[in-house]
Amino acid sequence: MTSISTFILVLGNRIGVRVTEEARNHDRMKDPKYALVHEWLTPLATGGSELVVKEILSHINADLYALIDFESVNPDSYLYGRTIGTTVLQHFPLAKRGVQKYLPFLPIAIEQLDLRHYDIVLSSSHAVAKGVLTAPHQLHICYCHTPMRYAWDLTFDYLQTSKLGRGIPGLCTRYLLHRLRQWDVISANRVDYFIANSHHTARRIWRCYRREAEVIYPPVNIDRFSFKLDKQDFYLTVSRLVGYKQIHLIVRAFNELGYPLVLIGTGPQLEEIRAIAKPNIQVLGSQPDAVVEKYMSEARAFVYAACEDFGMALVEAQACGTPVIAYGAGGALETVADLRQDPQTGTGLFFWEQTAASLVDTVKTFERIRTQFHPETARSRSLRFSQVAFADRYLSLVDRAWQEFSKKPD
Repeated sequence: MTSISTFILVLGNRIGVRVTEEARNHDRMKDPKYALVHEWLTPLATGGSELVVKEILSHINADLYALIDFESVNPDSYLYGRTIGTTVLQHFPLAKRGVQKYLPFLPIAIEQLDLRHYDIVLSSSHAVAKGVLTAPHQLHICYCHTPMRYAWDLTFDYLQTSKLGRGIPGLCTRYLLHRLRQWDVISANRVDYFIANSHHTARRIWRCYRREAEVIYPPVNIDRFSFKLDKQDFYLTVSRLVGYKQIHLIVRAFNELGYPLVLIGTGPQLEEIRAIAKPNIQVLGSQPDAVVEKYMSEARAFVYAACEDFGMALVEAQACGTPVIAYGAGGALETVADLRQDPQTGTGLFFWEQTAASLVDTVKTFERIRTQFHPETARSRSLRFSQVAFADRYLSLVDRAWQEFSKKPD
């Protein structure tokens, strides 16, 4: 009887396992349930990462989560009235003006989002969004705009320019950034598939996390920008006025050149920029989209001095048929073609040192050869970064990843 009982028990267990596996496989065959996690959603956050979130939501029916959300109550936002999951930071004082001030709490806060009931977790991450907790039965795909800049590339810039970088507070800040880097690497192991917004970012992901990333360029709304053959006699830059954007460099260069420059954007350096700008430079501050688009299409050239992971503004300028003068590093090397290297497909010029002198020399070179630029070439190049191109590649990767993940045994 003992042997017969054992046989029946073993057989029953095997049948149970088989039934459970079949049920699990059946569940995986149905339409997966999606969650999309982003860092923060506020009226001030309107950069490239937010455009990626908007594009993903236009194709995938996902529940949205963030550290904080002030867009669902913003009548001007496409997220107005939407239910968005948030963290305890939502109720912290002045969070709406920048949750980054609570940097030590960001990793803990993002880990409190309960996403257990989803099959696929998508994260749009430039800080901590990739650190959400997931279970073995969940697929996590991270679109990484950049590894956390203030923990990695901008550490020493931050320490040199901030009051918290000196003295006893500086020691505490250094320790905090050290611990933040440790958490950042650990949380990278929670991601099944990394997507990078450029090859430059993919190399940074490998350097920081030792993880491979597939490159899918972010979506640029090419149709928003009017293509124009005839240009005016002013140069243009559009940017947030923060340190790493190097707006001071551009202003110093055009102070020396004396050429007309229009500067659109706002940020903590706005008054400093206005104070040093000579009369040939118009500092317009923040402007509506229609004004930005008009200036972008009419500018003689678009000037950019930052080392960006991608740099959407460079593509937007080319969509208008406007040539680009950019610092030759980062994502610019993937979005702009230097006319001196390829006369047939050139869409701009690079300056190779991040200095005012180098920019001055390059602008003078541009003035000599600008008639060799073809606006049609710039417009054509911008199309490879369109919303359609992004959607095709992103959705294909998500589908492929889910098919591969579903075949793996638990």
